[in-house]
Amino acid sequence: MPSISELKQELKKLNAEYAKIKDVPAAERADFGKQLNIKKQNLMQQIADAEAAAEVANVEALDITAPCDINGAQPEFLTADFGSKHPLMTELDRVIGIYQSMGFDIMESRQLDDEFHMFDSLNFAKGHPARDGYDTFRTEEGFIPPAHTSTMQHRVLKANKYKLDAGKSIAVAVPGRVYRNEDVDATHEHTFYQCEGVYVSKDCTLGNMLAILREFFEKYYGQKLNIKTQPGYFPFTEPSLEFLIEKPKSLGGKGDGWLEMLGCGMIHPNVLKMAGIDPTEYQGFAWGGGIDRLVMLRYGLGDVRNFEAAKLDFLKEFTC
Repeated sequence: MPSISELKQELKKLNAEYAKIKDVPAAERADFGKQLNIKKQNLMQQIADAEAAAEVANVEALDITAPCDINGAQPEFLTADFGSKHPLMTELDRVIGIYQSMGFDIMESRQLDDEFHMFDSLNFAKGHPARDGYDTFRTEEGFIPPAHTSTMQHRVLKANKYKLDAGKSIAVAVPGRVYRNEDVDATHEHTFYQCEGVYVSKDCTLGNMLAILREFFEKYYGQKLNIKTQPGYFPFTEPSLEFLIEKPKSLGGKGDGWLEMLGCGMIHPNVLKMAGIDPTEYQGFAWGGGIDRLVMLRYGLGDVRNFEAAKLDFLKEFTC
């Protein structure tokens, strides 16, 4: 019988197959997606059964009558004198500060969301297999810890629609924690941070978006940067792009490497319509990227798991 790790690797490979849906002939997409869903459900059930069996097998009874060794080694704690912000929070404040200096308002994301904001408001069709491309957690009540900060786009648009009516633009950055059912390793974590950007006006263009993103990363890394884009796919943007920057000198860049930083694109007309904004009169763009990766690159960190592990040795490196 395959191990839990092997089953999860199979699931990860299967999830990658969802990206091929757009390349399948239209007449075959429904069956293709159906077969993928059946395979995924079977794999997830196998994983659940294997994890349940392992949990029962590995549980050791806790002896609550065992005496405490008061003379034994005591854990080392940091005193309040050496307290400091978590490195992620320090960097998140820096990101927010840059966007504010560019005229963006800030709206914090949510820790728990629903199907409508996760999918429906973002142009995911009902029953479309692309919904399964997101490895989301779900509560028994059907709520979803957001898998991306894009769940806030609909709220941002509706809450700020009055600005468009007054002849102004919508410019909002949305930082927040997101959750995905990932196989955790040095470069993948189930809990991390993202920052979303949303801009809507009567005449904004893709060129405006690229200029804003270039300005952000040049301020962040403190140097002029070359940028480029390549095609991407997100149901809520059209066209969709992946945004890359030239590897900064501070990270050892010598003008010969590129780093993919985030996904972006022009907001899909259907997303604007869902928020009550007329796409024939207004247009906009949006982007979203991870904060954890920015911190890893900035400080040369090699293991994303340290951010959530509460390791004192790691956190001491960031104390004042």
